Amino acid sequence: MENGPTTPLESLRQRRFLISAWPWRSLGYLLTTALVAAAVGVPWLILGTPWLFALHRLTSGGFQPVESRLGVVLFGTLLGAVLIAVCGPLIGLPVAALERRRLRLISTRPVESGHARVREPGPWPWLRTRYTEAATWRAVGYTFLLVTAAPLLYGAVLLVPLLILTLLAAPFLVADGSGPFEIGRITIDSAASARWAALVGLLLFPLVPYLLALLAGAHGAVARLLLHRGADDRLRAELVEVAHSRARLVDAFESERRRIERDLHDGAQQRLVSLTLQLGLARLDLPAESPAAGPLATAHEQAKQAMVELREIIHGIHPQILTERGLPAALAELADRCPIPVTVQGDLSGRLPGHLEAATYFVVAEALTNAARHSAATGVRVDLARQDGQLTVRISDDGHGGADPAHGTGLTGLADRLAAVGGRMLLSSPPGGPTLLQVELPCPR
Repeated sequence: MENGPTTPLESLRQRRFLISAWPWRSLGYLLTTALVAAAVGVPWLILGTPWLFALHRLTSGGFQPVESRLGVVLFGTLLGAVLIAVCGPLIGLPVAALERRRLRLISTRPVESGHARVREPGPWPWLRTRYTEAATWRAVGYTFLLVTAAPLLYGAVLLVPLLILTLLAAPFLVADGSGPFEIGRITIDSAASARWAALVGLLLFPLVPYLLALLAGAHGAVARLLLHRGADDRLRAELVEVAHSRARLVDAFESERRRIERDLHDGAQQRLVSLTLQLGLARLDLPAESPAAGPLATAHEQAKQAMVELREIIHGIHPQILTERGLPAALAELADRCPIPVTVQGDLSGRLPGHLEAATYFVVAEALTNAARHSAATGVRVDLARQDGQLTVRISDDGHGGADPAHGTGLTGLADRLAAVGGRMLLSSPPGGPTLLQVELPCPR
């Protein structure tokens, strides 16, 4: 926790301001500001040349027709805007990074960048990310103020220290025989008036550190406002990080589910099949009148039933047909297994990403299960459409309706599964039916 002032503006209220480090820190900040503004002013002058040319033609067109002058002015204005839009961020971004470091001279609070982290290598992802960020254009705006408004403000404010220094130097100027001179409306033409001027300058001199701190503090406040990551930027960055973390978790979950499915299919299921065959062979070799024949037959039937149940579990974890043949074939198999008639419509060209195929499959599977168990429907229709970067799945039945997510975990689980991949679910199920479940998933090509 900071006990002392953290900026020059806060330090102005301190009694020990004049003997603190803040006047010197403010002076250092102002001097380095002049150097940065001079260095940045050259490329900005080049970018703004079309605007200067347009302004010159507009104000000094002579006897040329107004139409010709307006055409040149419009061309120069558009050309300058294009140059600044293209090259401005290339100047503003490094200047903003330097300014965030330079603000440490007059602020003990860190200034954080509002830029998002570029997650893909290469120049194009970097350019796409930076040129679409609000933080980038705030940096461009700050750089523009640095080379336009800052020199004017600094020049106006620094006239006061120059005036005070002139008053202090008045006796020396008069002693050198430079003759009378004027400071504003005051004429200094004698040694006595020069001494009075020097006394006034000496009394005003302690105001100079306050003036420098005020100017540096105001500049620092504007720089922090434009270059510091705000609450919206922080929230946006956190949401992006959450989205990426969620995508990683979904991928990890899908990979783990496939691993479990593969282990069960290639391990436990194969051993259970072998056990079932061994029990069947043992039944053939054992006489029917043997006391062990009954228990062996029971064990054989239980092994076959366990194999069926295990196959259903494996299918529920991740259907093999979904991995091998894709979503259309997997949905066709679901329709064939459903106890009520199901019509599947929609032509999906090409394979979808694995997590989208899995999410769509299990949503349709859960919807068909609910329709078969609870809706008393005589038919279900599944429509799929992929358009404008979105996959839309509509599942409708002619049952009695009344489906409510609050009455069970099935629909809530579907919504959670869809949210994990950036999708959403819309449900319409009035009492008396029909029921319509619409799923929307982002599906870039």
